[in-house]
Amino acid sequence: MRKKVIEILSNLHLDFSLCIGIFALMGLNFVILYSASGENPDVMQQQIVRSIFAIIIMMVMAYLPPRVYKKWAPFGYVLCTVLLLCVLLFGHVGKGAERWLNLGIVRFQPSELLKIVMPIAIAAFFAKGKLPAKLLSCFVALILIAIPVVLIIMQPDLGTAILISISGCFIIYLAGLNWYLILSGTLIFALYAPIHWFFFMYDYQKQRILTFLNPESDPLNKGYNIIQSKIAIGSGGMWGKGWLNGTQSHLQFLPERHTDFIFAVFCEEFGFVGFLVLLAIYMYIILRCVYISMNAQTNFQRLLSGSLTLTFFCYVFINTGMVSGLLPVVGVPLPLISYGGTSLITLTAAFGIIMSIHTHHKRNNY
Repeated sequence: MRKKVIEILSNLHLDFSLCIGIFALMGLNFVILYSASGENPDVMQQQIVRSIFAIIIMMVMAYLPPRVYKKWAPFGYVLCTVLLLCVLLFGHVGKGAERWLNLGIVRFQPSELLKIVMPIAIAAFFAKGKLPAKLLSCFVALILIAIPVVLIIMQPDLGTAILISISGCFIIYLAGLNWYLILSGTLIFALYAPIHWFFFMYDYQKQRILTFLNPESDPLNKGYNIIQSKIAIGSGGMWGKGWLNGTQSHLQFLPERHTDFIFAVFCEEFGFVGFLVLLAIYMYIILRCVYISMNAQTNFQRLLSGSLTLTFFCYVFINTGMVSGLLPVVGVPLPLISYGGTSLITLTAAFGIIMSIHTHHKRNNY
């Protein structure tokens, strides 16, 4: 039976081992979302439909060979940049930010496309030359990253801008950037940070950082979310309170409990043991992706797969750190667990690309 399943998945260019981890997380998503949503059948129905669509997207992305992504990378980059300009000119305003394009039939965020397009474009850029990359190539790559990132910051959407810049910078690092340049860049960033704080950051962005440093200073307003989240995580103990028995979520003390803070709901109901199981699944997926990246046959494939893997790790690290009070709140969902369609589709598309790299074999190097 197992061989038959592997054969079917192989014909679809899907990796059996990676699919196990992805579907395990999707299964946990339905379990914990049912509790976090207050046993709301409408929320569950919407998530099931989104999950089916996300799986279809993953299958399509896996079926396309890596050379297709490399060929169309420049066009995708230009298109996304143009769409970001359109957002600034006549984008739809929501929650105090101008991040969406309303096409009448559908409303979407062009910045979400860049979470996939950016690493593809930068990997294709470096794949044209020899590795390790030269200083000039790294500088050009930084400019290519900075153009759309600045447009996203102007929306404003600092969280998405950080994630997209990270995905591009991972490519530069994997391309063989000298450690002295990395340290120099870190020093420059440290010197620039105060300038950005005083002249470019919005008040709500500053407040998020200040709340992170001392959430108890405003426990009923700005610090409320993180305080309730830490209470939920701590009250889970070793074994948790049991499925559907989380008091923080069911008594509605915990805000955004089915989206950004769903990790707190999970820890409250399944405890430290449940957290270890969840962490083990994430580590399994990451290690499988690392294996695929190390065994990729071309520079383009290695850079792209490595960047997507590290970006996925950042999603997990940022969300769990944010909910635990170890990082500022930036609105990053827990991968494949939080409620929502955009993040789910973006992540499954990335996994589809990684599977494509593993299942399509090319003899010649790019």
